Amino acid sequence: MEQLFSSFLTFELQDFGLSSNMSLWQVLLLTTVSLLVGILGGFVGLALGTIRLPTMLILGMPPAIAGGTNIMVSSLSSLSGAIKHWREGRVDLRIVLLMGVPAFGGAFVGGFLSGVVDEGILLFLAGLLVLWQGMEFLIIYRNRVKKNQSSGPLFGAGLEGSPGLFTRGRIAAEAGIGLGVGLLGGSVGLILGSIRLPALIRVLKIDPRIAAGSNLFIGFFMGAVGWIGHASQGEVDYPVLVSMGITAMLGSWYGARLTGRVNLDTLILVMGFVLMAVGVLLSYRGILS
Repeated sequence: MEQLFSSFLTFELQDFGLSSNMSLWQVLLLTTVSLLVGILGGFVGLALGTIRLPTMLILGMPPAIAGGTNIMVSSLSSLSGAIKHWREGRVDLRIVLLMGVPAFGGAFVGGFLSGVVDEGILLFLAGLLVLWQGMEFLIIYRNRVKKNQSSGPLFGAGLEGSPGLFTRGRIAAEAGIGLGVGLLGGSVGLILGSIRLPALIRVLKIDPRIAAGSNLFIGFFMGAVGWIGHASQGEVDYPVLVSMGITAMLGSWYGARLTGRVNLDTLILVMGFVLMAVGVLLSYRGILS
């Protein structure tokens, strides 16, 4: 039995004729992590590539290849969850156009420019921002519980069922955030929905559940166009991409089903913890880079 286990640990995908330097046990672990992250991500409206990417790096995947592989896994995870949110009416096409189109363009350019800007600095700054946003969600949840509110104000407005505020100033702000997030995410191999999501809620004053569905929809397209830049430079592990992509899609689909079954306060609480965890992971990864 011990010999069989040792043999299992030494199997590499190359032994099966696949073009990857990863071991079989590493791929199985990454596939499991991708499933669990997909469930959580589909629930809160995030692809959560910021959890998958550090796992891939810890297991020894080269940073450039990990980034190129991860951004497409995130895109596939977003697609699966976005379809479910779309069918249940939680995707606003105005948001997709206003914030998504600039994000797509930024991700396309960022994918080709990966490696030009220091990745560690970008990840560290993004981590601090996401961490702060996560703490803000938890503060809001605490205040709502103290006041015994179930649909009270969120970021200064009662947003449960809110159609949003689409003024020129808010639209311009969202477009700028989308472009910046696209450039940043495309260059490091992340779709950074954890930055877009709070921005959607704060700036447009939109229902968090609509923001979650729209955010996943944007994440799919942003990840796909950002991946083109990485793929053109050979920065993708395709066998790992397939295995992680499939389980990420399945997990995200199931997670999206849970979104409409919980109350708004629970959704805010989960978002807060997820954003804080993502912020810590990003900052830590930036320090190590």
